[in-house]
Amino acid sequence: MRVASLYRYPVKGLSPERLEGARLERGAYFPADRLYAIENGPSGFDPAEPRHQPKIKFLMLMRNEALARLRTRYDDATSTLHVEGEGGSVSADLSAPAGRLALEAFIRRTLPRELRGPPKVLAAPDAFRFTDSRSGYVSLINLASVRAIGDMLGRPVDPLRFRGNVMVEGLEPWAEFDLVGAELAAPSGLRLQVTKRIQRCAATNVDPVTAERDMDIPKTLMQRLGHPDCGIYAEVLASGELEPGDLIETLPAAQSSLPFAPDTSRP
Repeated sequence: MRVASLYRYPVKGLSPERLEGARLERGAYFPADRLYAIENGPSGFDPAEPRHQPKIKFLMLMRNEALARLRTRYDDATSTLHVEGEGGSVSADLSAPAGRLALEAFIRRTLPRELRGPPKVLAAPDAFRFTDSRSGYVSLINLASVRAIGDMLGRPVDPLRFRGNVMVEGLEPWAEFDLVGAELAAPSGLRLQVTKRIQRCAATNVDPVTAERDMDIPKTLMQRLGHPDCGIYAEVLASGELEPGDLIETLPAAQSSLPFAPDTSRP
């Protein structure tokens, strides 16, 4: 398969950023992905003892489609998130209390109907990210499967509905599911082990451009295929760079570096 494009989501639920390349580190998450989340009322999250929390405790597209109307850009060097929306704009240093307060005030001002409690910007401690799945280190989306969903619905489906990190071409539709347990290798020496399929939720029903809830993708998948899955999660076994155009090969079992224990939990 070939890497078509790379994306990160610095703030859970907010807009994606396309990347020209990324360095993935062994045992780590996709770089600068889901670094922050916006609590929708008290969630019980404790940064001193970070534990995975259900996504319904945060602002997220599954229930808060208005988030898709915000356009964001994150500056790694300054930890600053730039946000533009119908209600104005804000630039907030998310590493500083004042910056987080500024973003919280912007959310209260522009998205009051989405709130069930005070919004609070949470920063992920080291070795933790606000992913939907406890083992969602890197997500891969097969663009052929996305096109197949479009055929089911009778109109094109934007791959960004699936909020993946690595978009790939060259596989047959749904062939990514056969890779669970396999080890993948990129030219840089990067190695990934595919851990499980990704169960989709109602967030995929939201158009990432218009913010309209205009499809029912999980229901369509269940009716047509008997499951709501699209995409796969992987863990990073060996560090390396990844760029659009890179070829990724599936290694024979004899070359796999680690035994595989499938993750059977659901996100």
